[in-house]
Amino acid sequence: MQTNPLLRLSLAAVTALLFSALPAAAFDLTDTQGQRHKLADYKGRWVVMNFWATWCVPCIQEIPEIAEFQKAHPNVVVIGVAMDAENVAKVKQFARKTGHDYALVLGDDAVEKQLGEPRALPTTRIYDPSGKVVYDRIGRVSRKFLEEATSAPAKPSPEKA
Repeated sequence: MQTNPLLRLSLAAVTALLFSALPAAAFDLTDTQGQRHKLADYKGRWVVMNFWATWCVPCIQEIPEIAEFQKAHPNVVVIGVAMDAENVAKVKQFARKTGHDYALVLGDDAVEKQLGEPRALPTTRIYDPSGKVVYDRIGRVSRKFLEEATSAPAKPSPEKA
């Protein structure tokens, strides 16, 4: 009996296929400094969005590497989304202490409505320069991974093709 080839694809491959076929949902977020971050404004640039929480050990471990990546690659937009923002002052203080010196958005109902709620933490989502989600996975990321992921040539958007 032959099996359908799609059944043999891994979950990661299926996820990649789904994300490459669907345009990213636009977002319009405001960070803790009052700066707005709209996906449409970042056309032509890579965007790295990292979901984290103060109680998440892998999140705490990856924040310094993400900060190092952002400093070395100022052309890439990096946004951290704190998913435990009940105590704003505590989250801001924690972010400073861990080296989180890139844009910080406090997760709330409005943010989750735009971005969806991550299945687990940490989760990192990467948008290519055309605004398409090319990576959306649970787990810790490193500076090296982010450098490799954002150095891949972007595929032309349909309107440019």
